[in-house]
Amino acid sequence: MAVDMKIPPVGESITEVTVGTWYKKEGDQVKMDEVLCGLDSDKATFELTAEADGILHILAQEGDVLPIGASICTIDNSGSAPTAAPTPAPAKAPAAAEPAPAPQPEAAPAAEGGKVIEMKVPAVGESVTEVTIASWSKKDGDQVALDEVLCELESDKATFELPAEAAGTLRIVAQAGETLPIGALIAKIETGSASAQPASSPQPAPAQPAAPAPSAEALGNGQNGYAAHYPSPAAAKILDEKGVTAQQVQGTGVGGRITKEDALNASPAPAQPAAAPQAKPAESKPAPTAPAPVAAGERGQRREKMTSLRRTIARRLVAVKNETAMLTTFNEVDMKPVMDLRAKYKDKFKEKHGVGLGFMSFFTKAVSVALKDFPAVNAQIDGDSIVYNDFCDVSIAVSTERGLVVPVIRNADQMSFAQIEKEIIRLAGLARDNKLTIDQMTGGTFTITNGGIFGSMLSTPIINAPQSAILGMHNIVERPVVVNGEIVVRPIMYVALSYDHRIIDGKESVSFLVRVKQILEDPARLLLEM
Repeated sequence: MAVDMKIPPVGESITEVTVGTWYKKEGDQVKMDEVLCGLDSDKATFELTAEADGILHILAQEGDVLPIGASICTIDNSGSAPTAAPTPAPAKAPAAAEPAPAPQPEAAPAAEGGKVIEMKVPAVGESVTEVTIASWSKKDGDQVALDEVLCELESDKATFELPAEAAGTLRIVAQAGETLPIGALIAKIETGSASAQPASSPQPAPAQPAAPAPSAEALGNGQNGYAAHYPSPAAAKILDEKGVTAQQVQGTGVGGRITKEDALNASPAPAQPAAAPQAKPAESKPAPTAPAPVAAGERGQRREKMTSLRRTIARRLVAVKNETAMLTTFNEVDMKPVMDLRAKYKDKFKEKHGVGLGFMSFFTKAVSVALKDFPAVNAQIDGDSIVYNDFCDVSIAVSTERGLVVPVIRNADQMSFAQIEKEIIRLAGLARDNKLTIDQMTGGTFTITNGGIFGSMLSTPIINAPQSAILGMHNIVERPVVVNGEIVVRPIMYVALSYDHRIIDGKESVSFLVRVKQILEDPARLLLEM
């Protein structure tokens, strides 16, 4: 019995995942709860564990995007039955075959019963209602083996391979390019009528020794060319990225099929675009110096598929720009009082609390106070209503290799400087290790992003929906300013507040930013709650 492994639900807002690295190979023996592969979503990375002991059969390759509930692999826990099925068939065939064609090995399926297995379009996800037949790897009338790939099915989210449910003769019902609903009949496999087809082959018996027909072994070795130079979905993506055509790669899979390993080993072909323009201008233009600049250096390109996280970031940022009335207001902050306070107490602070005293804790505390004074900045729109929050869950933007993530500091208004610093370090570490949970990244009421660590002088940050405002920090630069009628040099930081004008008026946005400026330029206000 085969256990069908499907993509598990990993969060309310996650509808699809990308297959990461497979830690097991096709046909490997796996154990219960053993990690099979990694799954990447737009928010986090998950591990898929085996649901039973048995032999692994992989259905989706690395890089494939699958919806929640789609089949990713099967585990055959019935022992070696699938692999032993093809071998006893030829042994039983000579005894059950007719006397005339006794020497022919193709008569093996005749020993099986006369069953017809109907192959139907499987369910590939809750939101997928129909699929399109991309291409057939087998032809009508071909002999197929159990679990052998018959065709590829494309949905609006991913590409799937349809394996044979039994060994026998394939009868194709739907052709390539047709769109079928889930559960529709796509093909039939005749497990008993296969004997009828070999029975008719003895008539041209003399012709068989001279020109042998493609036997089961020939099919497996690709001698009939039915799948030669035909890539699997994962291999096709890799070849497309490398700019290599399928005809340039020799497949090592079944029937000459190009596997993912073949595609990875295929060398990119930059010589084609370089050589073709070089030869044609030389023939069309008499001047020999014309093609010289083309050969001066290589102009390579590479194409990489966007990760789920990057696609989600792009989709949400565009949605915010289109769905909110976003404006940005600016101000400048004299950071000297904060810097003097840090320089005076940073050593004792670290000695007592075990963490450094950074700028982010000052900004978090200042924002928490200002949000209490201007509740509209801490609110959000829900349909025709405005939801006001009497708590401050401050989101902190963290840059990782996979993209920007925004973990949340819960109840930041009730935390001390040391607690905020420790929580920032903990969340940043989880973010860089891709171990943040969905709960740790949702539910914030206001966001702070610090582009200054990368050298940004000024920017207009985009709101983190469904929040209504975001504060942007920038680098600190010494600038001449006028203080008490005198020009002095002070460390100045530009700060920006992007806000949704539908809920926050201009007066509130400017007043909020001024309040943050006042607290940072006079940190004693935090102690006196002024």
